[in-house]
Amino acid sequence: MSARVTNISQGWAWKERDASIASVLDEVSPTASEQWMKAAAFPSEVHVELLKAGRIPDPFIGFNEHEVQWIGETEWLYRTTFDVHETERRWKNAELVFEGLDTICDVYLNGKKILYADNMFRTWRASLSPENLQDQGNVLFLHFKSAQKLAKELEATHGRVRAGSCNLGDPSRVYVRKAQYNWRWDWGPELMTCGPYRAISLVTYTARIDAANTRALVSAAPALSPSLKVDLVVAGDASAVRGAKIVLGRLDGSVIREEEVSLGGGAGLKDVIGWDLEGKVELWWPVGYGSQTLYNVEISLLGEGGGLTASQGEAVLDTLTRRVGFRTVSLIQEPLEEPDRYGKGTTFLFEVNGVRMFMGGSNWIPAHNFLTALSADDYRAWLTLLRDGNQNMVRLWGGGVYEPDVFYDICDELGVLVWQDFQFACGVYPAYDSFVQSVRAEVEDNVKRLRHHPSIAIFCGNNEGASSSSPHASLCAHVRPDYQMVLQWGGIDALPARVLYEEVFPAVVAEHCDPPIPYHRGSPYGGKGWDTADPTMGDVHQWNIWGGKEWPWQEYPFNGGRFVSEFGIPSFPDVKTVDYWLGGNTKDRWAQSKMMAQHDRAGSHERRFAIVMNENFRLTDDLETHIYNTQLMQSEAISLAYRSWRREWRGKGKQYTAGVLVWQMNDCWPVISWAIADFFLRAKPAYYTIARELRPISVGLFRTFYEFGAFRSVSANIEVWGANATLSARDVRLELSFVDLYSGWEDSKTVEATLLPNQTTEIASMRVPGPPAENANSVDTSYSVVVGARLVDAASGEILARYADWPQPFRLVDFPDPGLDVKVEGEKVHVKVQKPVKGLLFTADEEGEDALGRRETVRWSDNAIDVFPGDPQVVEVRGLAGKRVKVRAAYMGCERGRVVYGQ
Repeated sequence: MSARVTNISQGWAWKERDASIASVLDEVSPTASEQWMKAAAFPSEVHVELLKAGRIPDPFIGFNEHEVQWIGETEWLYRTTFDVHETERRWKNAELVFEGLDTICDVYLNGKKILYADNMFRTWRASLSPENLQDQGNVLFLHFKSAQKLAKELEATHGRVRAGSCNLGDPSRVYVRKAQYNWRWDWGPELMTCGPYRAISLVTYTARIDAANTRALVSAAPALSPSLKVDLVVAGDASAVRGAKIVLGRLDGSVIREEEVSLGGGAGLKDVIGWDLEGKVELWWPVGYGSQTLYNVEISLLGEGGGLTASQGEAVLDTLTRRVGFRTVSLIQEPLEEPDRYGKGTTFLFEVNGVRMFMGGSNWIPAHNFLTALSADDYRAWLTLLRDGNQNMVRLWGGGVYEPDVFYDICDELGVLVWQDFQFACGVYPAYDSFVQSVRAEVEDNVKRLRHHPSIAIFCGNNEGASSSSPHASLCAHVRPDYQMVLQWGGIDALPARVLYEEVFPAVVAEHCDPPIPYHRGSPYGGKGWDTADPTMGDVHQWNIWGGKEWPWQEYPFNGGRFVSEFGIPSFPDVKTVDYWLGGNTKDRWAQSKMMAQHDRAGSHERRFAIVMNENFRLTDDLETHIYNTQLMQSEAISLAYRSWRREWRGKGKQYTAGVLVWQMNDCWPVISWAIADFFLRAKPAYYTIARELRPISVGLFRTFYEFGAFRSVSANIEVWGANATLSARDVRLELSFVDLYSGWEDSKTVEATLLPNQTTEIASMRVPGPPAENANSVDTSYSVVVGARLVDAASGEILARYADWPQPFRLVDFPDPGLDVKVEGEKVHVKVQKPVKGLLFTADEEGEDALGRRETVRWSDNAIDVFPGDPQVVEVRGLAGKRVKVRAAYMGCERGRVVYGQ
């Protein structure tokens, strides 16, 4: 008979620990206290339970975050009862499996302590003996203690360290293996979660599959021959195992190959099968390069009674199914053939199935402060939004969590590559023995859980907190300083976590990953002397723009690197999201109010916003106009970075920039942040401009000019290039339009070109024309000229890409009325203009959303668009269903209201 897995998901209740009762076990009985509450759902998190029970206000509204701080300082109890089926009593082995306990928890079964858990990221197993279990009424009791208090106790023992700033949580957080963002971050609240946040099950067995490494192997290019090998680790009575049956099948259930094999004794079994699958399976490809073909590998553990044919049910001791894809992935760091503006250095690029690919994507933080509020549908909606935005990589940041299996399953299906940080962020972490042991087990659990996913492209040791040597260090000669944060701080004379990033983690990844998965010590990491700001090696986080040195966003083209894994500009979210957190408060409905500050967590945000907004936009006291301006600012800045850095993917030997990942894709609550889509899945303008920059074929334009005084150019020049992510050359026609904003003057030029495959191609360089000058001594008249570029397929005439370059700064532009013509026909919006229009943003009426995860339902195929005369555009809309369409654009100059179309 097969191993039996029983989910313990029913009958759960919870309560606050009563400090007046000496023994926690005296609180187990439901009659011992009238405070036990039925859990609204399981898995469970205490804030969600309290919220649903009406005992706390919504922490995401107003100042309510401050009203719930007591929860993190409190101890919490969970209990349930379960029966044991008579067949389960006959097995030799039984264990309780806890897939996620948040975080410090004593576990009792029938009054006996069976487990102490102190790591949120581990899968915990408690082996049970026959006397532990009863036929009926087994009481499972969980006592959660304050992770916040434990962190301070450990800090008192081991010492206070540097860990980010006051906006990145209390430094004591580094001592507890709990999601670091729970202590607050510069985009999130301080909400110390607690509870059994992932599944709990009872497993009974004679022997079971403890681990299976389904090694979907592919030989090196150009052969790319697929094969499959399987390694097994058996738990329980290995002597009861006679063999295994391995079945490789398609997702529709059809079988490609199957085999029964005899197994010798012992728990660890290497190369149980080795199949050549040439011509029998297809490769898995990232989105845009081929299909995401997946297969099921089903493993049955066979015992006595039925022979190796497994024709009798009692012969199957355990089964396990893994979904795999066949692909290779490599991180290529090789010398460049020629230097760029930064020097020569080395590449930092990903190669999949022998194809070098430019990575365009974003960073991911947990999509909710309360993880149990997220469903599989939520993850699919987020990742589909990411994929539909032409992104092919997501970086799971090191201060959150290792996401549940469904997250990676969806990435496999969508073809989105995953950069997986281990969960360390912005701090000097300890490395005393028990801490290292716990972390090693955590990393082993998650590497073994994730390694079979074809979407996993890299494991990374940490975020902004790993070891390196640097000329900036003020450290002892024998100590190499931490990566980014420590370089900034200086004065750190010991970095114990180097043993994790440089020894433990790479050893675990190497031991458990075959085919191999690249490992990178930290993000950022690399550079001359391991200087993490060195743009010629490794990856960089570019925060001198917006943060750091507060350079203008227009400096992005000159401040890239080999792989920019973090950078960003913040903005307000949709006004509907702002109104949600205002909770009906009209007094604070202005940009710099107390309640806005409550939902704007980053240090110096007001000062930094003031600098960049004053430099580029006209001041306004209208909230919706201010929101739009911050979003336009974010959109213009981020798209410039993607466009100019993607330009540096110049072909073999000159792949100077191989990836751009914006900070950040998403939010964990309603907030002003760097996210390109807010908490309610409402995409900001930046999402759409990034999507345009990451299309398979895009066009870029850069205007260089010399200004004196204000808004007057002595001369101006444009450079135009095309980016082609496909693996075939494309003949195109570049169509340039020049339109003066202040007169009726127009001009146009056409250039024929061939876009080389998998790189950028420079197409044109020319002086920007302008209307006739009044006299020979006049300044260049191109200062008021908007330049529009279109790439058109030379054969079919299909419009492949658009881009418009506008005079800047925008505060000095007198935008003319464009003669906007908008028509809504079903789920299509038709737009044409008489004069160029900037940043045309469509929104639709939506009902309010709640804090537990309802999502925006209207989806635009494109948005925040620039429209030129003679070039009408059509935007498709899903979910419009008769809703009114509203439009805002930079041309209006009005401080109130928006133009409304539709009923």
